[in-house]
Amino acid sequence: MGSGSSVNANYKYSLQKSENAFKAAVLIQRWYRRYVARLEMRRRCTWRIFQSIEYACEQDQIKLHNFFSYLMDHFTPSSSKERDFISRMFISGESFKEAELEKYCDYESMEVPDSYTGPHLSFPLLPDHATALLEAFKQKQQLHARYVLNLLHETRKHLKQLPNISHVSTCYSEEVTVCGDLHGQLDDLFLIFYKNGLPSPSKSYVFNGDFVDRGKQSLEILIILFTFLLIYPKEVHLNRGNHEDHMVNLRYGFAKEVMQKYKVHGKKILKMIQNVFCWLPLATLIDQKVLIIHGGVSDTTDLDMLEKIQRNKFISVLRGKKRKESNRNVEIQEVNGESNAEADPTGNEATPSLPSQPRPAQAPSMANRLEFSRWVRQTVQEQIEWCRRLVDISESEDEELTYSSMVSLADLDGPCWTRQEEWKQILDILWSDPMPQEGCRENTVRGGGCYFGPDVTGKILEKYNLQFLIRSHECKQEGYEFCHNRKVLTIFSASNYYEIGSNRGAYVKLGPDLVPHFVQYQANKTAHTLTMTQRISRVEESAFRALREKLFAHTSALISAFKAYDKDNTGRITLSNWATAVESVLHLGLPWRMLRPQLVRTTADGMLEYKSWLDDLAMEQRSQEHIQSSLLEVIYRNRSNLETIFRIIDRDHSGLISFEEFHQTWKLFSSHMNIELTDDGINDLVRSIDFNKDGNIDFNEFLEAFRLVKQTHCKTGKGKAGTCSTTTKAENRDHPSQQLCSVLGR
Repeated sequence: MGSGSSVNANYKYSLQKSENAFKAAVLIQRWYRRYVARLEMRRRCTWRIFQSIEYACEQDQIKLHNFFSYLMDHFTPSSSKERDFISRMFISGESFKEAELEKYCDYESMEVPDSYTGPHLSFPLLPDHATALLEAFKQKQQLHARYVLNLLHETRKHLKQLPNISHVSTCYSEEVTVCGDLHGQLDDLFLIFYKNGLPSPSKSYVFNGDFVDRGKQSLEILIILFTFLLIYPKEVHLNRGNHEDHMVNLRYGFAKEVMQKYKVHGKKILKMIQNVFCWLPLATLIDQKVLIIHGGVSDTTDLDMLEKIQRNKFISVLRGKKRKESNRNVEIQEVNGESNAEADPTGNEATPSLPSQPRPAQAPSMANRLEFSRWVRQTVQEQIEWCRRLVDISESEDEELTYSSMVSLADLDGPCWTRQEEWKQILDILWSDPMPQEGCRENTVRGGGCYFGPDVTGKILEKYNLQFLIRSHECKQEGYEFCHNRKVLTIFSASNYYEIGSNRGAYVKLGPDLVPHFVQYQANKTAHTLTMTQRISRVEESAFRALREKLFAHTSALISAFKAYDKDNTGRITLSNWATAVESVLHLGLPWRMLRPQLVRTTADGMLEYKSWLDDLAMEQRSQEHIQSSLLEVIYRNRSNLETIFRIIDRDHSGLISFEEFHQTWKLFSSHMNIELTDDGINDLVRSIDFNKDGNIDFNEFLEAFRLVKQTHCKTGKGKAGTCSTTTKAENRDHPSQQLCSVLGR
């Protein structure tokens, strides 16, 4: 009996112990699930912050160029100097003729000094040249400018012979590897080659655009990709992305990178790269079943049109489309006999019109085939020449027959598209993003392209008998993502894009069965050592730092929005009103109530003292120079726009603009705002900001012009409370820099 009761007690004890362990396990599991859910929520919020700020910046870029297009449409040069300035600033970069470009970028006249220890290139290129380049770039060596220009020259010659849509077959290689955005991150390209192997006759690659910008080694990536393209032209294929665009490069760092690395020959290299970019193919088809494009499609995407567009016309998809169309309309009127002189009752001098449409000579007899063939060729050439001049197409490619021009000549009886229609086709495939909803609508988040739904994807696939689309253009946490019922695949190859640990990079391999196989990676060694919590915390800290800068840059607008909810002028608003007001100013589409604990100190009564909160933001952002908060706000908000404007004016990329260019720029801005400026006022400003008295203006001096007048305005317009008055003083009202403040502050 005694032993039986002991066994029973032990059994009950063991059962109790197991039950407690089970309860503890359940509690731990619940805690862990909540913990992981909170981490995932933090990760998603962080991701939305980064993407919203990135897309808002792209939207600002397009708005800035729309502003310049508007200026160009409404600005009438009053002198030959102004006409020359406008031509240099917006037009001449697109109209380099073949011979002029060759002469300007003459690499043969450059000598490579004996002291040069970097890699040497000779053409035609061999695989050993590519290997030498890879090793040199790993050692941080730089390729001599002569070889860079020679490489670009040969790359341009090759690209001009390629169709708009490249065709790749898996029959000739075991697999085709597709890589997404690299954005100047050379370590990612090195890692791809390490894991997957270098391009070779048995290893085909498709690089889907956005090779440059943001990262610090964009030029090295271009050199490597162009080298492999020339060595293996049938195995390496490059698509154009939205960042293979000269105007985008002015804002996102690539133009600056080239000029810093090649101070003597940088502007020649940039000019050649600008021309090479416009010859990059627009898409790639694998086995006629998988379409690879950088951005996406729209409900008007037409692959037949894309195949026949003269893609080199669009050096920048962002540049001057409205002015081209308006010029074309004027020229059509003039050709039809409706000259400006007849239409203008004031009798002002008419703009010189284009010659009327050429009339073909009488056709010779069909019996003489050679003579008849010459007549047809001459007549067609005359008609093409007239059409080119009518639609304002550059004559830069007259000397060599390209693939695009041959397609156009072979299809003269086909449909004729306007430049606007062609431009929209390219804009959509470079800038668009997929969305889960049906339909197709304007992409207001990026400011360019469209959002396309599953129905649009389905129609494109059905129309062209495709299996699925591969695109890039969007950073994904895992490096890739399917959508639209696995019919659209996004691939992104730049790891740690926003911050170390923010995302993986990936590439996809397709065999003859066209089943995608993914390889993911992290190019940064530090990311491998971080725990999930550490990684999320690090990325989160970086995201909120960027968001606070964004908030600080809109301090004035936020104060106005807060005051709309503070009817009694107490300086306090509810946290709910705070969230609504912030979104109404920034338009980032963020969950502000969820982000509030990271941005606003908790208050006992649920109210926020918004002036104190904004003062705290200002303290965080204030620089070492102790710049006044209002000035610092303006600089934070407009620095990217100002730098882009400076680089547009600085046509030779020297980092300096002349007094004359500065003068003409302010004249251009003032015409938009209907402000009558005196030359003396502009000259006084330009002399006051030329601190080193070298007769030129660098970017810091250009930025100082913006700050200087804003600061003068604040000092001269102080009210009783010591704050900047909203009323501009008479002496500042006509100041050109003050007017630019008002334009960029809109």
